[in-house]
Amino acid sequence: MNPVDWKVREGRLSPRVPHGFPLIPGWDVAGVVDELGEGCQTFRKGDRVFAYARKPLVQWGTYAEYVAVAERHVALMPAEPALRGGGRDPLRRADGRTGPRARGAGGGRKAPRLERVRRGRALRPAAGEDRRRALHRDRRGIEPGIHDEPGGGKLDRHRARRSRGAVEARFPGGVDAVLDAIGGEPLASALSVVKPGGVIVSVVDTLDADAVKARGVRFERISTVPSGEQLAVFAAHAGRKKLRPHVRTIYPLASAAEAQEESRGGHVRGKLVLAL
Repeated sequence: MNPVDWKVREGRLSPRVPHGFPLIPGWDVAGVVDELGEGCQTFRKGDRVFAYARKPLVQWGTYAEYVAVAERHVALMPAEPALRGGGRDPLRRADGRTGPRARGAGGGRKAPRLERVRRGRALRPAAGEDRRRALHRDRRGIEPGIHDEPGGGKLDRHRARRSRGAVEARFPGGVDAVLDAIGGEPLASALSVVKPGGVIVSVVDTLDADAVKARGVRFERISTVPSGEQLAVFAAHAGRKKLRPHVRTIYPLASAAEAQEESRGGHVRGKLVLAL
């Protein structure tokens, strides 16, 4: 499950995310092929697969025993991770640069590891219980955390300035790319830490076009698009143990509301998984 699920539940995304009733939420899924649609040639019954099962209308989602997914959106799961950890949203995107990159808080633990797979230098923020882990380069080669104040919580303007200052101190010449998953002040702060010619990518917000042009950087606002082809690439990395999922808690499907409330609290490290 993902934070977007409880935001849909509360009606926060109704102008941007079309939905219908009765509403079954959920976009990520891992499971076993039970039936094949007419013309399906890629998979067989019994295949262990995973998918980003987002559909144009949020209604018949993955909080269910069965879900129908387009063949082109599905990929075979590797032997690792285990089936219960397989359902997750894999989309991460930046250009092919190999210099330092900074990731805005809230973007998940997988993004910096993907940067390492691409031979870049990845650094991430640290907050609360994650702060101690970020003091030293970890075993995946991710740079020490750039900063966040202990205790977690919402990034306000003061904390955004501190994080920006920490990046500037470590990389005076700037970083090549920033991945933002918060928006607001932290995203605006990215303009001062990305070197001219660099790129800022956000999955939640936009930047002023004139400010981006004046800085000489490129900005992209992206959203996730289902792609079995991309999933197969990430599955290959996971199969070679270059990517390892971090599952915080596995809830039974009947406890989906409890899982959403944990996510809603804003202090979850790793993924929350619903299992039959």
